[in-house]
Amino acid sequence: MSTRKIVIKGGTVLTFQNDRLVCDKLDILVEKDTITCIEKEIEVSSDMEVISAEGMIVSPGLIDTHRHLWESAFKGTASNWTLMEYLNGMLGGIAPKMSPLDVYLGNLLGALEALNAGITTIFDWSHIMNSDEHAEAAIKGLRDSGIRAKFGYGTPGTSVWEWFYESKKPHPVNAYDIKKNYFSAEDDLVTMALAIRGPEYSELEVAKQDILMGRDLGIQISMHIGGGSFGPKYKGVQKLDQLGLLGPDLNFAHGNTLNDHDFKLLADHGCSLSITPEMELQMGLGLPATGKALKHNIICSLGADMVAGTSGNLFDQMKTALQAERAIQNERHFQKGEMSEQLAIQDLDIFKMVTMGGAKTLGLENKIGSLEVGKQADIILVDSHKLGISPIHNTVSAMVLYAKEHDVDTVVIAGNVVKKNGKLVYQTTDELILECQNSAAVIMKQLNPETEPKMT
Repeated sequence: MSTRKIVIKGGTVLTFQNDRLVCDKLDILVEKDTITCIEKEIEVSSDMEVISAEGMIVSPGLIDTHRHLWESAFKGTASNWTLMEYLNGMLGGIAPKMSPLDVYLGNLLGALEALNAGITTIFDWSHIMNSDEHAEAAIKGLRDSGIRAKFGYGTPGTSVWEWFYESKKPHPVNAYDIKKNYFSAEDDLVTMALAIRGPEYSELEVAKQDILMGRDLGIQISMHIGGGSFGPKYKGVQKLDQLGLLGPDLNFAHGNTLNDHDFKLLADHGCSLSITPEMELQMGLGLPATGKALKHNIICSLGADMVAGTSGNLFDQMKTALQAERAIQNERHFQKGEMSEQLAIQDLDIFKMVTMGGAKTLGLENKIGSLEVGKQADIILVDSHKLGISPIHNTVSAMVLYAKEHDVDTVVIAGNVVKKNGKLVYQTTDELILECQNSAAVIMKQLNPETEPKMT
C-alpha cells in the first residue's frame, strides 16, 4: 500500500457520483490507497506528490470482467478460429502443454498489457489449472504485475474432452486449498473467484455441485452461457432457475443467444453479465447482448475475452459494443422500411459498463468504479492532446470512440502509480515479451513439428 499523498491537478474528471455523470475540471487528493478529497482547487503542501493532469481526462480505471490471461503469449493463433476451433485448438492443443512457468509468463504479460491500456481491474478466468503449481504461477503473475484482479480458479487444461464437452467431472476440490493458502486477506488487490463450466459445458448435476462449492467457499462464481447454439440447446439459465440456483453471486459471460425470459430471470435474481463483443462476433456466439442486457436492467460489463484472437484493450471493446448494438437496432428499422430517427444506445451507456458496471459485476462497487471520496484510488489519465483523440468536444465519446492505449498517460491502482508519462513502471517488458515469445514458440513447435521455433 502506498504511504504517499498524491494530488492530481487540473484535469477534466469524468466519472459517476451517486449514479450521476460528473464531467468537470477538478483536483483529486489521494492518501495511501484512498481518495480523500475532490475539489475545484486543492492546495498543495510539501508532503504531496503532484501529478499534473492539465489537458488530461481523469477517469476511473477501466474494468475488464472476462479474460483468459494465460493465453496472452499466443496472439494471432485464434484470429481465424470459430468457437469450436478454439475449444479444440487452445483447450485441446495448447493448454495441455503449458508449464507453470508458461502460465506465469502469460498472466504477467497479459496483466501488464491491460495496465498499459488503462485497465486497473480484471477478472482472470483461468481454465489452465493443470496442477497446484499452475494455479500458484497464475496468481503470482497477477500479483507481480500490480493489477487489481479476481482470480477465477477454473478447471484443468489437460483434456478438453473430459472437461468441456458435457463433462461429468466436478470442479477440482483443490479450490479449498487454493483459497486457504493464497487468499486469506480479503483486502488484497488479488482475490479469488470460481470459474466453472456451467450447464453448457458440464452436466447439470455437475454445474449444481460446482455452484454449491463456490457458495461454500463464499466467492463469486462465473460461467459461460448463451454461446451460439449452446444457448437454446441447453437452456442453462432456465434449468439453473428450476433448481433454485440463480443468485447475485453468479456472473455469466456472453449471453448472446439467451431469450427474453432468460434475461428476465437474470435480472430478477441480480445476476451479472459480461459481454465480450469482438470475440462473440468472430467466433459465432451470436450478436452481442448489450441492448438486451440494458433493456432488462441487468448488471452488465465488458471484457476482452482472449487476446489470442483480438486486441486486449477495452477501448476497442467499447467501440465494438456500441456500434454493434446500433447496427442491430438500425437493422430493425430498416426491415420495417423505416429510417432510424435517433440512436437508442449512447456512448455514455457503454462508458458506464467499463466503470461502474464492471465494479458492480465484480461486487466491488463500494471500492472502485467511480472517483468518489472514500473509494480506492484506481485512476487513469488519458492525454487529450494527441492526434486521433483531439480536439475534444464530447469527453465521453473521446473515451468510448477515439481513445487508444497509447493515449493512456498515467495509471494509478490503490494509490500506486504503475504507469507514468506514457510508460509502465515495470521495467523489463522487452525481456518479458521475448520470454513469452520463446515459451509460445516451443509449444507451437510441439503441436506442429514442421514449424521452427522463433527464438529472436
